Amino acid sequence: MEKMTIQQCLETHGFYMASVKGDSMMPMLRQGKDVVKICPAKGMLKKNDLPLYQRPTGEYVLHRIIGVKKGYYITCGDNRFLKEKVPFDWIVGVMDSFIRDGREIPSTDEKYLHYIRQIRRSFWWRRIKRKLKK
Repeated sequence: MEKMTIQQCLETHGFYMASVKGDSMMPMLRQGKDVVKICPAKGMLKKNDLPLYQRPTGEYVLHRIIGVKKGYYITCGDNRFLKEKVPFDWIVGVMDSFIRDGREIPSTDEKYLHYIRQIRRSFWWRRIKRKLKK
């Protein structure tokens, strides 16, 4: 049986589910514990969406959109401070929901949206705090 790519899975089934690897989206997404449901991106994404994109190196990344510019998105992991320019054509899909402790949390959930507001507001404070620690 031939293995499907994420793009093929999205085209065939309309969604892709996988456990999270890495800590760039902590504390929201925990490595090996949480599962994300990725759906095809329809049209332009907006600030705070969580796209899955593929870098030219082949690496898949799930980071939050913090800005939209002409021709690209600016993304950053919730647990990161470096921003990345992501051309529109790198986008594979967008997070529709995630599963934590057996419960599916849609990207429209009010608690999730509150988390986004908190994490975005604390960006500069967390960055300063980190620099002071060093």
